[in-house]
Amino acid sequence: MNESTWGPTPATGRAPAEPPAPPRKKRAGRDLRAAVGVGVGLGAVVLAALFVYRPAFLVVIAAAVVVGLWELSTRLVERKDVRVPLVPLALGGVATVVAGYLGGTEGAWSAMALTVLATCLWRMFSSPENYLRDVTAGVFAAFYVPFLASFVALMLAADDGQWRVAVFILLTVVSDTGAYAVGWRFGRSKLAPRISPGKTREGLAGAVFFAAVAGALSMMWLIDDGTWWQGVLLGLGVAISATLGDLGESMIKRDLGIKDMGSLLPGHGGIMDRLDSLLPTAPVVWLLLAVFVGVE
Repeated sequence: MNESTWGPTPATGRAPAEPPAPPRKKRAGRDLRAAVGVGVGLGAVVLAALFVYRPAFLVVIAAAVVVGLWELSTRLVERKDVRVPLVPLALGGVATVVAGYLGGTEGAWSAMALTVLATCLWRMFSSPENYLRDVTAGVFAAFYVPFLASFVALMLAADDGQWRVAVFILLTVVSDTGAYAVGWRFGRSKLAPRISPGKTREGLAGAVFFAAVAGALSMMWLIDDGTWWQGVLLGLGVAISATLGDLGESMIKRDLGIKDMGSLLPGHGGIMDRLDSLLPTAPVVWLLLAVFVGVE
């Protein structure tokens, strides 16, 4: 090009504005390399604990519960000045998980009730101001994290418990990955723009499709007496519950005015940012597997 095209114009003495840069391809909002690395590392830890020594996986569940409660309570204090009693929640949360593994549903419910009672009593030793608010938040945290996590322990207690838990984790990951991949490439129609602008109906369709396929294959190959149509229904339930769980935590984070619950996991955020779809999916998978193949 000659100077008259890019150089100063005689009338203004200024160079004309440069042409706009071509639009950049849409990119994910997180460090993908770090996210993949952390995901692979977590997966290795989970699989090792699950298949090398099954009870060791209880330690993984309990640790996730304690860290998740700590993240949630910390954000509540920082953003809303809500002070949930963390000590009884953490101790009761671990007890709920262990009781679910050793004592079944009755053990989990009993430990949960005692955790709620301990939370109410513990808060009584502080100022009465905002007692109801803090206790209500504590009861919510107890049900949201340890109680839902106890269904993973219930699955683990079955004779083929390691495979049930593996299917649960696999289908949740496949659902999340399918939603992300399809939504990133084809997403146009917003699913819940006021809660999570990144979620699309196309992404939900991808989650349903991939989870249904993975469910059919998992039930046929990994679960004794399982059938493909049961796996399709299982995948559908996982896709819906995982999406609702993701939206639920997005609602909490929007109310708190934060992007992530923590920063412990590079590329992912905090533990709660990884548990958001797993926690509400656990009772769904436990119930469907109990109906399809029994609880033993």
